[in-house]
Amino acid sequence: MAVTDEAIEKIKGMIVSGALRPGDRLPKESELATELGLSRNSLREAVRALALIRILDVRQGDGTYVTSLDPQLLLEAMSFVVDFHRDDTVLEFLAVRRILEPAATAMAGTRIPESELDALEAGLDALGEDPSVEELVAADLEFHRRIVTASGNSVLCSLLDGLSGPTTRARVWRGLTQEHAVSRTLHEHRQILGALRARDTEAARSWATVHIASVEQWLRSTL
Repeated sequence: MAVTDEAIEKIKGMIVSGALRPGDRLPKESELATELGLSRNSLREAVRALALIRILDVRQGDGTYVTSLDPQLLLEAMSFVVDFHRDDTVLEFLAVRRILEPAATAMAGTRIPESELDALEAGLDALGEDPSVEELVAADLEFHRRIVTASGNSVLCSLLDGLSGPTTRARVWRGLTQEHAVSRTLHEHRQILGALRARDTEAARSWATVHIASVEQWLRSTL
C-alpha cells in the first residue's frame, strides 16, 4: 500500500472507530504523525486528499477538523465525478434513476405535507401549458427534487441530486426534438401529483417509473 493510502486508512480508522467524531479537531500534525507512525509529509498528503472529498476541513490558522459528515456534503464528491460522464453512459444514469426515484416518490407519498403538494401544484399552474423546453426542464428538476426531499431520506436525496446532471441534457434534447414531449411531461407530473394527493404510494411509484422510462425509451431509440 502506498504511504499516502496507508495514512488515509489510518485517519479513516480513527473516524470510523469514533476516536475522531464529526466536528472534532485533529491533533497537531507532529503529534498525529507520531501517534499513527507516519511521516509528516504522508500525513499532509492524506489530509489534503480527505479534504477534497469533504471528510476533513482544513482551516488556515486554526487547524484541521472532521466535517459534519452529512451525506449531502460527502456526496458532493460523487456529483463532481459524475460531471465527467461520457455521453454513451447517459442511459446507465437514467437506469439508476429509474430504480431510485420511484422508490423515493413512494416514500414521499406518506410523508409529504399538504402545503408542499399545494406548492407543487402552484408551480405546475404557473408553468402553464406551453412552457419553453428550458423552463420545463428547470421545473422538472425542481419538481422531482422537492418530492425526493419529502421522502425524508437525505442519502437518497443526495444520490438523485448527483445523478440529475447527466440526464438534464437528454431531457432538453428530447423536449426540442420529440413531438408532444412537453405536454407528455406536464401530464405525467400531474399524475404523480394526483397520486401523492391521494396518498396512493404505489400509483405514485408507477407514474414516476413511467415518467423516467419514457425519457429512457426515447433516448435508446435515438442512439
